[in-house]
Amino acid sequence: MTFYDAKKQYSGIDFEKLSDSFTPNDIEKILDAPSLRDEDFPALLSPAALPHLEKAAQKAHQITVDNFGKSILLYAPLYVSNFCINNCAYCGFSSSNKIKRIVLTFDEIEENAKIIAGFGIGHILLLTGESRVKTPMDYLKKTVELLKKYFDCIDIEIFPLEQKEYAELFDCGVTGLTIYQETYDEELYKTLHTQGAKSDYRYRLETCERAGAAGFRNLNIGALLGLNDFVSELFFAAMHAKYLQKTFPSAEIGMSFPRLRPAAGSYKPKTIIGDKNLVQAICACRIFMPRLNIAVSTRESAELRNNILPLGITKMSAGSRTDVGGYVKEGEGQFQVNDSASVQEVKEMIYQSGYQPILKDWLLM
Repeated sequence: MTFYDAKKQYSGIDFEKLSDSFTPNDIEKILDAPSLRDEDFPALLSPAALPHLEKAAQKAHQITVDNFGKSILLYAPLYVSNFCINNCAYCGFSSSNKIKRIVLTFDEIEENAKIIAGFGIGHILLLTGESRVKTPMDYLKKTVELLKKYFDCIDIEIFPLEQKEYAELFDCGVTGLTIYQETYDEELYKTLHTQGAKSDYRYRLETCERAGAAGFRNLNIGALLGLNDFVSELFFAAMHAKYLQKTFPSAEIGMSFPRLRPAAGSYKPKTIIGDKNLVQAICACRIFMPRLNIAVSTRESAELRNNILPLGITKMSAGSRTDVGGYVKEGEGQFQVNDSASVQEVKEMIYQSGYQPILKDWLLM
């Protein structure tokens, strides 16, 4: 049984009605409990939980320190292509957007890699648009081989692959996968992804399972917050993460909380996820899954990232560029970066917060 099948057991839940049903007493009991049941998780995302956010934050902080210590892994993204066959309503790389399309040469990839490695970063996230023609497997494997000269750990955020293709990349040196389902609502998903391979909801949902079966040791998921209602998306993302933890017990499972950022195109968020709700989501997920890796990217401002660091964050991007080859030459990114701090400035912020920045993920080596 895959998560697509497992997800059906929750299909009849009215999340709006459920969210409004919780009382302050319910929240207190849940926060005092040693662990959470699946049915407790939505309560921590409900309006009734907001007045208890300080208590939730304290508990999330202690759980994080108990499980991860006071360290933050730093990584940097490298976009090597923005060619995409998909028409996704909200994405700057969408095939319908009139942007300059680029695929980096191997010399250009190496030039960017040298700059990132010069920051001291040992963990890189390789990203492409979703085009098998422009970035075929041979290109990806050669890119990974090149990046291995500069980085200890290589994760990918590319188009979904078959299990045997993930196995090939694993053999080349890829250690992890990041892939966002965007929205867990299958009907909404269809309206947002109207063209290209990404329109296959189930194939994308089962991507982490193919990568995990191929040996990947780091699997990171998330919903794009703003596409749909807050509670249901985070509930299904959490259930997905829990399923992956049980299915691949030797892998590190992670979750990100990307909020929609301005990008090419005219898409407007269905809902605005405020900072308080983001904090609520991070605390709820940490309390629900003590061993979950939680990442925050430069989609968020430096001020917010500084403030939420103690609440459950274990991984953070630094010095990021979301344009193709952007460390060498500025272009149009997938979305607008909200934190332009350098790697050194991010490291200093982490030190000042009483934490240790980690530049190499020893667990994945």
